[in-house]
Amino acid sequence: MNRILFNEVVTRDGFQNEPDFIPTDAKVALIDELSRCGYAKVEVTSFTSPKAIPMLRDAEEVMGRIRRVPGVEYTVLVPNVRGAERAMESHADELNLVMSTSETHNLANLRMPREKSFEGLKAVIDLVAGKAPVNVSLSTCFGCPMEGEVPQEEVLRWAARFADLGVRGLTICDTTGMAHPAQVARMCEALQRRFGHLQLTLHFHNTRGMGLANVLAAVQQGITRLDGSLGGLGGCPYAPGATGNICSEDALHMLQAMGYETGVDLDRLLAVARRLPEIVGHEVPGQVAKAGPISDLHPAPASVAELRRAFA
Repeated sequence: MNRILFNEVVTRDGFQNEPDFIPTDAKVALIDELSRCGYAKVEVTSFTSPKAIPMLRDAEEVMGRIRRVPGVEYTVLVPNVRGAERAMESHADELNLVMSTSETHNLANLRMPREKSFEGLKAVIDLVAGKAPVNVSLSTCFGCPMEGEVPQEEVLRWAARFADLGVRGLTICDTTGMAHPAQVARMCEALQRRFGHLQLTLHFHNTRGMGLANVLAAVQQGITRLDGSLGGLGGCPYAPGATGNICSEDALHMLQAMGYETGVDLDRLLAVARRLPEIVGHEVPGQVAKAGPISDLHPAPASVAELRRAFA
């Protein structure tokens, strides 16, 4: 089995939807704990305008204070050239750029047509060429709540345009939780056939309860990179009824139980996950942090011993 490389996105994708500002000290402490869990990447923050996402207005301070662990890449979301300049000044290991494959979603989320988004992101790629690796996250690759299913060929068309610009990786996102396993399997097969030379990452949401099933479909097709959010935090504001991303610890627990090597210390991660509700001030969707891994056993009730003796 191939090793699965897992990326943690809670402090960017997860936190940006939280209603109450999470203190900088708490963000830094959480990232430092996550850094010691064995992740391939941690998406630390976003260099978006503080007016657009007040939660991440402390991006420079967070990047400047985290303790970087060798072997972990610290990636940041960048919306434009100004954001890229800020990210470079903060010594980000990777810049993650985002646009939607759905025209309607791109207009709703980024307030511009896809072609204009592409032009802006191309300017970022040109700016940082040779200075930092770039990943492009394509949103709504499996469906748009306003347009319906996004054709696979449309996703591949946009992926090819960015691949031609020399990006290092592509993240294919089920932003609104509309994917199903058969669709995921088809997409992964096509992506690997055409873009196998790139880092290919799958990013799923659990809006309709199919998140882990989609993870399994992806890895069974040979995908080795996945995003997840601690506790299952996050969601898309343009997906009515949307819940969060797939829960990192739940996905990692499933993969490890099936024999996949992830490099993640699950016990350490679960200890971090159990502190997350206190950080955000509410319960989170994750399940394994509540129930414990399947390897945790419990003493039998006293009545069982009595029954054993009775039936001996």
